[in-house]
Amino acid sequence: MAIKMVDLYGPYERIREEVAAGIREVVESSAFINGPAVGEFARELSQYLGVRHTIPCGNGTDALLLALMAIGLKAGDEVIVPAFSYAAPAEAVALLGGVPVMADVDLETFNMDPQSLRRVITPRTRAIVPVHLFGQACAMEPILGIAREYGLYVIEDNAQSFGAEYTFSDGRRKYAGTMGHIGCTSFFPTKVLGCFGDGGALFTDDDRLGERLRMMAAHGQRERYCHETLGLNSRLDSVQAVVLRAKLPRLRESIGARASAARYYTRRLEAVAEVAAPVEAPDSTHVWHQYTLTVEEGVRDALRARLAQEGIPTAVYYPLPLPLQPAYRELCVADERLDAALRLPQCVLSLPIHTELTTAQQDEIVGAIERFFKK
Repeated sequence: MAIKMVDLYGPYERIREEVAAGIREVVESSAFINGPAVGEFARELSQYLGVRHTIPCGNGTDALLLALMAIGLKAGDEVIVPAFSYAAPAEAVALLGGVPVMADVDLETFNMDPQSLRRVITPRTRAIVPVHLFGQACAMEPILGIAREYGLYVIEDNAQSFGAEYTFSDGRRKYAGTMGHIGCTSFFPTKVLGCFGDGGALFTDDDRLGERLRMMAAHGQRERYCHETLGLNSRLDSVQAVVLRAKLPRLRESIGARASAARYYTRRLEAVAEVAAPVEAPDSTHVWHQYTLTVEEGVRDALRARLAQEGIPTAVYYPLPLPLQPAYRELCVADERLDAALRLPQCVLSLPIHTELTTAQQDEIVGAIERFFKK
């Protein structure tokens, strides 16, 4: 069987009947937008995460836009985002006229570096957007401490680490996406909790922000045709809610399968000195959205090409840091010491990881890596 970077069909087999019945109910009721399934999913998600408010929306980028709109971001306001990440947080800031300020990341966990975060704060800073990258939470205790010290909003981008749990020094455990003022996530099909199209959600325990977010996701309406503020048309459709409701009760099982595959990779790769397995932060669990190696600089691309020749897919997340992207060069401000963010694009390599991956396939992948370095 061909090795897939992500297997989206295998998990569907386990929920086929439940999804079919739910979609049939949506079609028969014709409640395609904001139907009962959406409300039920929001309630179940709030219960799962332990938050007061869950606001479903159209996608993860909309979630970030809505969050920044809800805190009243104005033109010229600075928002700190990681320099090594997907572009969506910086994009959302720039679209609203704000200034994306790029902080460095930790070389081992790939997440925002609190020391770099502190270096780039100015009187114009309004918010911090820590991105929980590849499956584990950022160092939220120091980040939240810095935010309190400077009176800043924290908007968590949890598109890649839904279900990861962070442990504070006092023993408290919180899900990624539930620790800041607002959490944002994406239900893009490849995510750990993914639907069959686009989808997203926001989370908050703040009643005022929850009300504003709910309004802003519906054209700024609390009541139909009464527009109290500017907003977006950003909704999760009922069919996607059906899929997500079927997947949510199976999420821990899915994360467990990914974690088992990750542990197997790590054991098998111990003998390959030229690559470093992902580092698990001691204060966060890992849901393994990606299994990302670091490879000796100057070797990564040749290794990737060899694996491709052997039918093994890989990916590079991300090949160019945000401050060097054409769209952001003139828009952003960056920490003068972007050591990790500039180095990682040259050496990261993500291997296939998903719930359907077999140990035989992993042996094939690791064997190809071993052969490459023994040549």
